[in-house]
Amino acid sequence: MTLTPATVNALLAEHGIHPKKSLGQNFLVDANIARRIVGLAGVEEGSRVLEIGPGLGSLTLALCAQGARVVAVELDARLAGVLVSVLDEAGVADQVHVEIADANRVDLAGLLTESLVGPLVGPLDGGGAGPVTCVSNLPYNVAVPVVMRLLEDVPAVTCIVVMVQREVGERIAARVGDEQYGAVSVKVAYFAEAALVGKVPPSVFVPRPKVDSALVRLVRRETPPVDVPSEAALFGLVRAGFGQRRKMLRRSLAGVLGDRATAVLDAAGVAPTARAEELDLEAWAAVARSAAA
Repeated sequence: MTLTPATVNALLAEHGIHPKKSLGQNFLVDANIARRIVGLAGVEEGSRVLEIGPGLGSLTLALCAQGARVVAVELDARLAGVLVSVLDEAGVADQVHVEIADANRVDLAGLLTESLVGPLVGPLDGGGAGPVTCVSNLPYNVAVPVVMRLLEDVPAVTCIVVMVQREVGERIAARVGDEQYGAVSVKVAYFAEAALVGKVPPSVFVPRPKVDSALVRLVRRETPPVDVPSEAALFGLVRAGFGQRRKMLRRSLAGVLGDRATAVLDAAGVAPTARAEELDLEAWAAVARSAAA
């Protein structure tokens, strides 16, 4: 079973559902794109997958066709009900646990452990949830918070392949010198290796969004590539620097470092006149170490 523009429109009409712009409800209606995303994520028979915002199930069906075992977190209870019926009709409901919840609030780590160890998918070798891949078409308005929450709070998720608004994807994967490079880029680089792996036109969604989408793949690092006394302090400096990115660092960091800003930057080997977008992760880590000395 696949979801086409006709079948999606029919499902919406049958259940009296009007897509909510506030929830970023643009439903994928291209099976080829869904299969491409699943392939980019390396999903295979028995893979354990977290899907956030499954909607009507285009991507869920593609994951199930590949043999994945899926925990699907859907905020909209109406859509969750339709999703269950779609999975039932396709004969894959036993591969999917549908959870009605807000992905930015629910205990994702606990949910994965409970749902991927229970009778739905059978016990896992060694206990625990084991490595999990997140494969999702993320609502544009929550994409960055969801990705950051996965990286910070859900270590079982070792690979993330998500479809997001193109500019958001560029920001997530940006490096020094890229136009979209910012605080999010630095924080992502601390936890994972990120790359843009595809572009997606508006024509594959119902309703069509007004912007292009991008596919981003993040692979969690076993350990961060830099040493810092405190992750929280590092990210606080990064936020302060990019919060006033047009200012020189000696000024943008004054709110965090006070009158020590110039001395801290000098000791880190960073020009006090530099701006935030000129520093890569290693340079930011040097500033954090200097600030803690």
